Amino acid sequence: MKRRNFLWFSALFVSSTIFACSRPATPPAVEVPALRLAITDISGMKELEAEYEEFRAALAATLGTEITFFPVENSAAATVALKRGEIDLALAGPSEYVVIKSRTNAVPIVAITRPNYHSMIVVPADSPLSNIADLKGKTIAMSDIGSTSGHLGPTSLLLNAGLDPKTDVTVQMLGDEGSVEAIKTGKVDAWGGSAVDYADLLKDETGSFVALVEGPPLPSDVIIASSSLDPATVGLIRERLLAHETTIVTAIATHTSKYVGSTMQPALDKDYDPIRAVYQALGQGEFVQ
Repeated sequence: MKRRNFLWFSALFVSSTIFACSRPATPPAVEVPALRLAITDISGMKELEAEYEEFRAALAATLGTEITFFPVENSAAATVALKRGEIDLALAGPSEYVVIKSRTNAVPIVAITRPNYHSMIVVPADSPLSNIADLKGKTIAMSDIGSTSGHLGPTSLLLNAGLDPKTDVTVQMLGDEGSVEAIKTGKVDAWGGSAVDYADLLKDETGSFVALVEGPPLPSDVIIASSSLDPATVGLIRERLLAHETTIVTAIATHTSKYVGSTMQPALDKDYDPIRAVYQALGQGEFVQ
């Protein structure tokens, strides 16, 4: 009797061991490693800490890891840093993103919308120009080369109206302040820029300007990840950021008014094709290929 019990328990033990060994192992939990963060339009540690410290801290708390700033001079420097593996995350504007993406394998994680983020073309209220087609042969002031809302957006409006920005109009790139001053003083026929800048223009000049055309919402800013990050880690970062949208948006808007009222959503590379199309039309497709 005892021998039969012994044999029975032995068989049970062997069967249990085989079953346990045959079960797939539980995959280890994904943990987010320490990360280095760049903001492509802010240079200098002092400026980063003044404008984005709350954002950095919110990211670190949300992702459960250490995040440190990595200052870059511009998007070109961010591109080099991504290639060298010196940064893990970067916050970039739409134009900056397509250029960075064309030169690295950076992965878009989440998009951060910007309320009232679209471009306009404006003329003085007493201008004889009544529609965008009237701009042919005229001069238009814009902001900076490569600016999403101050250059590519207004250029897209010209293209949509059938105007060639290289031959049908004379475009003067004068910077934010210079372009506004040019339209105020009558040095140009029209001004192309962001709706936010237009609102600022009207603060002191109410009723003096009218919009010939107002464009659709521009693509969102985007948080991108280095291709060196494991895809599972990137997925976890995306999941946690979207789950804590209110926390992240509140933090990033603390000192940066352009994000007040923003929302977050998964970033899709195809959403930035309109920016690529403008670069192509300008003969600068090599920047985004």
